[in-house]
Amino acid sequence: MVKLDRFDIAILQVLAREGRMTKSRLAELIHLSVSPTWERVQRLETAGVIRGYRADVDWSGVVQLSRIIVEITLARHTAHDMNRFEAHLREAPEVVQCHATGGGVDYIVHVLARDIDHYQRFIDDLLMADFGIERYFTYIVTKVVKNDGNAVPGWVDPD
Repeated sequence: MVKLDRFDIAILQVLAREGRMTKSRLAELIHLSVSPTWERVQRLETAGVIRGYRADVDWSGVVQLSRIIVEITLARHTAHDMNRFEAHLREAPEVVQCHATGGGVDYIVHVLARDIDHYQRFIDDLLMADFGIERYFTYIVTKVVKNDGNAVPGWVDPD
């Protein structure tokens, strides 16, 4: 883990909320001069703490889509089988998030599909590819209550 102080945490909090701003505005918001602020941002980027900058797009305002959450359990838990399955999901355009989990299921997968038929074809393809899926459960998202996965938790304290 990277050692962070209160200025680093402040930078991360501001950029997680609003990634598009000038260096001088960021410096003003964290109460530090521009040059040291910019050096800190570059250090955080180099360390991989800041992975990139992107727009937060609400695709539902652009195209009709269905959000689906899938719990997937594999029959075999060999490194080869899991790596093969994970590599496939990383390349699947329908998959927007995938989390390997401990406990009752192996993966929680977030899928964006054009409609339920598109999702069913996606799942059928997974099953036909013989990844050793033992079982899966599908949950159709009816409403997004909160979607702020990039936020810095308020309880993060550098001291």
